[in-house]
Amino acid sequence: MAKNDFRRVKKLGKYLKKEKKRLVIILLILIPVALAGAIQPLLVGQAISVLRGENTIPFFDNLSKELSIRLIIVILFITVLLRLGLQGFQSYNIQAVGQRLTARIRNDLFSHSMSLSLRFHDQMPVGKLLTRLTSDVDALSEVFGSGAVGVLADFVSLIVISITMILIEWRLGIFLLIIQIPVTLFILWLQKRYRKQNYKVREELSQLNSNFQENLQGLEVVQMFRRQKLNGQNFFKTGTNYKNAVNGTIFYDSSISAFIEWVSLAAVALVISLGGYMVTAGAMGLGTLTTFILYSQRLFEPLRQLAERFTQIQGGLTAVERISELLEKKIEIYDEVNTNAENKKLINSSKNVFGEVIFENVSFFYREDEPIINDLSFEIKSGEHVALVGPTGSGKTTLIRLLCRLYEPQKGNIFLDGLNIKDIPIDILRRQLGVVLQDTFLFSGNVADNLRLDSSIDNQRLKDICSELGLNSLLRKLPNGLDTYIRERGGNLSSGERQLLSIARVAIRDPKVLIMDEATAFMDPSTEATLQRDLDRLLEKRTALVIAHRLATIEASDRILVMRKGSLIEQGTHEELRALGGLYSQLSNLQEKGLTTI
Repeated sequence: MAKNDFRRVKKLGKYLKKEKKRLVIILLILIPVALAGAIQPLLVGQAISVLRGENTIPFFDNLSKELSIRLIIVILFITVLLRLGLQGFQSYNIQAVGQRLTARIRNDLFSHSMSLSLRFHDQMPVGKLLTRLTSDVDALSEVFGSGAVGVLADFVSLIVISITMILIEWRLGIFLLIIQIPVTLFILWLQKRYRKQNYKVREELSQLNSNFQENLQGLEVVQMFRRQKLNGQNFFKTGTNYKNAVNGTIFYDSSISAFIEWVSLAAVALVISLGGYMVTAGAMGLGTLTTFILYSQRLFEPLRQLAERFTQIQGGLTAVERISELLEKKIEIYDEVNTNAENKKLINSSKNVFGEVIFENVSFFYREDEPIINDLSFEIKSGEHVALVGPTGSGKTTLIRLLCRLYEPQKGNIFLDGLNIKDIPIDILRRQLGVVLQDTFLFSGNVADNLRLDSSIDNQRLKDICSELGLNSLLRKLPNGLDTYIRERGGNLSSGERQLLSIARVAIRDPKVLIMDEATAFMDPSTEATLQRDLDRLLEKRTALVIAHRLATIEASDRILVMRKGSLIEQGTHEELRALGGLYSQLSNLQEKGLTTI
């Protein structure tokens, strides 16, 4: 565990490289802060020694009592001010470093998460991922910020106090240091258990967030099917598990604090007992005893701080472990390093893209015993319009995701204009593929930004394109036209309106291959009829792959591919497949009778 922690912290340490100068200043300040803290008990002891006429530091031997006391008070006041000022400066810079560190790690986590394939996100609940991007990152910043630097400060303080005690009275000094050995070992034992419990807390918090997020997303279903009570009970169980896990960390944390408090009081009592005996025997002055009583309290103060910071660091190390697990997730879909430069140049120009698509012996599965696509091969010629039909679960949508490289096939190859799509830079590939999905996703923001996405087109051109697509009536309905604010996921628009916008944002990009997953499924007949003419124009001179369920769309296709259980079982025109009498013929007959959709 410790070895893995060191490796992970070292790996994440790259984020501190930009803070080298500030960190050096912070570390240098540790020494004067520790010295200022160590001098204060010594000065108090010296004041008592001066008043009692006992042995003092040689500096005070030739001074009068009044002058010595005044000088001690001035020095004490200066050390207090110096320590407070330096600690304030140090604390500010530590927090500043922690916040900048948090921002860098969170940005990298977001970028990495966005680069991971859909396979990963299919298995990772959004709430759990959100916890790693928020609370885990915040906990991690404490490790690199106040936690780690605080531990160093406490160690420096311990060393300075220990050396000072031994120099003043080595017997009591060594006695107090020996006490710390079993105390430290016991604290480390408790810390290991705290670490395990803290990991459980993070996992339960992830589950809690995931549960909450799922219920919010499915609120309509929850209310419609009166699931409030049952879902509330499930959420209560999740919350109870989280509460119990937190209670475990509280137990270990409070145990550490209580144990150190008890030990520090016991140490003071022992110092008073032994020191009192030595004062009575004349082996030590009362001023020196007072110094050691104060030192015994200050000696355990850094240890108490260390325990608290170790608790903080243990939580941070748990976050390091969880964040590292995410950052170490392999990015499955990426641009090949050795992508041929000529291929880049060829495919980057839309003039060189004709839209020929070839699937060659493609197989894909989530689990080896459940293939989704099984040894699939077909060719779509440039400019050809192909309909893809088949029962639910036959792999139609997965096929689209494979073409867009949202998934990577385990076997086989996919080609665009004779080039393996793995040899085409991802951004260039997806620029040539226009996808209209049945379930349209819109970002919060205005209409214009949702149409532009990554393009730099101006508002006037947007208006022209919307006009060409017959969207003027839609824009007139919206309060502010293209500047109308869209709520999260397009909540203030109807399904048909969202679908119209999704078609428009594809048309803006002028793709050579158009992929449509029942693009007019949520439109009323009137809107669909109005848009059909513009869709025909959008499809003109483009390769089209359309997942369709309506005969009107299917019949107009140049060719129909029929899939079942991930395999291509039939292909041909509408008339050819009807004459064949296979699965397509059965599905179309049922649709004509109004019993099903294809």
